[in-house]
Amino acid sequence: MRKKDIYTLGLLIVLTIITALFSNNFGNFNYIILTILFLFSIKFLLVVFNFMELKYAHSLWKSLIIMFLIIFVGIITIIL
Repeated sequence: MRKKDIYTLGLLIVLTIITALFSNNFGNFNYIILTILFLFSIKFLLVVFNFMELKYAHSLWKSLIIMFLIIFVGIITIIL
């Protein structure tokens, strides 16, 4: 593995631990959901652009992934 991949994997682990701490320790439900969705978005983009190497893909695929993320997070936010 390249050093960049190891740093990305470490960051993903740290963000996962932060998500677990937020879900267990804080009381206000709405802020927890928004925080977890924000951390999910960061982790999603890290995985897609680094491990799936979408950064080398055509700009159409990059924009489709980002639009999917925005729509997904928006729908979940509206529902909850």
